[in-house]
Amino acid sequence: MAIRKPSKLPQTAIIKQILKRCSSLGKKVDYHDQDGLPIDVPKGHFVVYVGPNRTRYIVPISFLARPEFQTLLQAAEEEFGFDHDMGLTIPCEEAVFESLTCVRC
Repeated sequence: MAIRKPSKLPQTAIIKQILKRCSSLGKKVDYHDQDGLPIDVPKGHFVVYVGPNRTRYIVPISFLARPEFQTLLQAAEEEFGFDHDMGLTIPCEEAVFESLTCVRC
C-alpha cells in the first residue's frame, strides 16, 4: 500500500476535476449531443461506477453535498486516486451504494 501525499487542492477544485473527467468519458462514445455530452446523462447529473463489476449509475450533482457521498468519494480517492482514466469509481458494493445514496428511492 503506497503512501500518498494529501491533496493540496481545495475540495471544490477536486470536485470540478472529477466532473470534468466524468463528462469527458462520454466524448469517447458515439452517443453524444452537439455539446459533446452523453445523451443519457441529463443536465445536472454525472456518472459513477460502483463495485467490482463497475455498474454505471447516473446521479445528481446535488449528491456531492451529501456527507455520505463525500465519504464514498474519500474512499474512492484512497483506493484509486483521482488520476486515472477509468471514470469515477466508487469502491463499495452496489447495495451499500444504493442504501447510502438512496439512488432508487
